[in-house]
Amino acid sequence: MKPTNHLICTLFAVLTVLTGLGSGTMVGISAAAEPEVVVFAAASTTNAVTEIGAMYEARQLGRITLSFASSSTLAKQIDNGAPADVYISANKKWMDYLEKKHLLNSGSRVDLLSNRIVLIVPVDSTIKKIDVSPGFSLVTALGGEERLSIGDPDHVPAGTYGRKALENLGSWNSLKDRLAPMKDVRAALVLVERNEAPIGLVYATDAAISSKVRVAATFPLDSHPPIVYPVATIADGKAAEAKKFLSFLKSSDARKVFEKYGFSVK
Repeated sequence: MKPTNHLICTLFAVLTVLTGLGSGTMVGISAAAEPEVVVFAAASTTNAVTEIGAMYEARQLGRITLSFASSSTLAKQIDNGAPADVYISANKKWMDYLEKKHLLNSGSRVDLLSNRIVLIVPVDSTIKKIDVSPGFSLVTALGGEERLSIGDPDHVPAGTYGRKALENLGSWNSLKDRLAPMKDVRAALVLVERNEAPIGLVYATDAAISSKVRVAATFPLDSHPPIVYPVATIADGKAAEAKKFLSFLKSSDARKVFEKYGFSVK
């Protein structure tokens, strides 16, 4: 008697299951054991968070999907319903923005990192050092009609900190019309790397990852508010998975990665 199509399909299904058990691969369990966590993080954390995400996946703790942009862009995307689980901001303002809209899981917010802002120049620049003492003129250092590369001070945290520092040092009014405002701090870095701007204002961590620029000045700590990176899980996200990754971000292994890239860990 010839086997029916139904019998052939049944035998094939049984054989598939047995083969799977024999190889030690159980797709359903594997998928359940590796849930995806969507992380929205400030552009300045790109290198560190990418490495930490890779470490998390290598330990089979879960799958990580990363999205990097300016803190304001990411916060507005979350506000508009973007499917994020964890948000890392480069300042408190945009975390406050989400918290006031009740878009964070209560009690999940913590201050994770701190940073410094610096002035950078192309590595072969004739500018050796810039004195950022009160009353200094950055316009003089720029020369001609050149512009300062900076994250847009109206919405990019690095630019906002920079504007505050320049205001406190008495240099902002003469400089505010000589800016090249960029979409995020990494874009400000690239402009100087390409020699398209003679000076840039970025985080110390951004300067540290590039061999094409060097630091010409570091702003005094008291010239601007403390640079704090808060992190939180998103109310509409995958709560358990997000909490697990947030705990990993605070681990000693993650700390080593953050410190390698120049961050101070809270």
